[in-house]
Amino acid sequence: MAMNTDQDDEGGSPAAEPAEAAPARAKRKPRAASTSAKPAPRPRSRAGTAAAAASTTSTAEVPIRTATAAIAQADTGGGEPLKGGGASPDAIDQASLGDPPKKKKKKHKTDHAASAAEGEREPGKDGKDHHGKEHHGKEHHGKEHHGKDHHGKDHHGKDHHGKASFTLDDLHKGQKNKLSKKAYESELKKLFLELIKLQEWVVESKARVVVIFEGRDTAGKGGVIKRISEPLNPRVCRVAALGTPSSREKTQWYFQRYVEHLPAGGEIVLFDRSWYNRAGVEHVMGFCTEDEYKEFLRSCPEFEYLLVRSGIILLKYWLSVSDAVQEERFHDRAENPLKRWKLSPMDLKSRDKWVEYSQAKDAMFMHTDTRHAPWFVVNSDVKERARLNLITHMLSRIPYQSAKVPKIKLGKRKKAPTNYVRPPLNTQNIVPEYF
Repeated sequence: MAMNTDQDDEGGSPAAEPAEAAPARAKRKPRAASTSAKPAPRPRSRAGTAAAAASTTSTAEVPIRTATAAIAQADTGGGEPLKGGGASPDAIDQASLGDPPKKKKKKHKTDHAASAAEGEREPGKDGKDHHGKEHHGKEHHGKEHHGKDHHGKDHHGKDHHGKASFTLDDLHKGQKNKLSKKAYESELKKLFLELIKLQEWVVESKARVVVIFEGRDTAGKGGVIKRISEPLNPRVCRVAALGTPSSREKTQWYFQRYVEHLPAGGEIVLFDRSWYNRAGVEHVMGFCTEDEYKEFLRSCPEFEYLLVRSGIILLKYWLSVSDAVQEERFHDRAENPLKRWKLSPMDLKSRDKWVEYSQAKDAMFMHTDTRHAPWFVVNSDVKERARLNLITHMLSRIPYQSAKVPKIKLGKRKKAPTNYVRPPLNTQNIVPEYF
């Protein structure tokens, strides 16, 4: 959706602008239509968008996708896959890891004229605002503002454009209760049948599917991967969970050891953590240099663009767990002998770096949440709901169809030949019947 540069800073329509601004608008020269051909789409990260916008005047502007937009998209089921490309990766050098530059707000001439005529007054005194009007229950134009913005629009849960607006912390507010075991298993069985259909389509069409699972420790990545792979053929769907790189791998191109795990035709690969280790644990724990980290942010969108352009279906999921729930799961792992192996020494060190990991994740999203490979955020405070939501969304993002599978007819078995004698039991090692 192209940005409307004619709207005012608060999201109002052109008709709502002051009367004094109308003549000035009428004098503006119409923008000449571009006749040049569109350049080939290239990957665009949110950090590169700011630099690219300054150099592209012949094409429509494209809004930067934010982490909140990704959350909203994942929460509502996704929608159509984003297409197109973006700016050169060199734009990352020009854009900091912080927020993009803010737009200058337009000044309302009528407001300043009234202010000059009546004199500046401090708002909140004498029950009046700086225009001399009462402001109890009203905004600075004298209109009711309870539950509405200064354009009279409802702003609870919405931004100044009237769209849903919430933060990552709001994602975990009002968390629903756990599903009953019966409801969970019933829904999971339905999804298993769809996963089988997906597998048959992948094999028949020779499709290549890569699904990346990232998130904090205890977010539930392993659990959802196990549920996805459980009903599938391990020769079709396999899990890639790479360990610490060897001394030789450390000297390779960073993405090289991941490339050899990419799928061939008719395969699905589930990455339990991926090349995003560099933007997360390696960066936070100091396992890579600052130059290596910046190079990753620069090259990762280009690398993923090559994968998508080659025909690979790439899906990226971030499982988001709240601080309180993560702490509960840490204690459960520490006390449960069956889960203690999940609590590594690195997990214990990372436990005290919640804010550092949050900052690293935000920077990672800013540079790698692209139109060709967007991130999808899943609320994983309740694992059962997270698994069902993620699998359902994943199936909605892959254009699979029910493949025509021929019916299998089992004929009558042939009788064993009468001259064949089985060997005696004492010639074999038989496991005792313990149960």
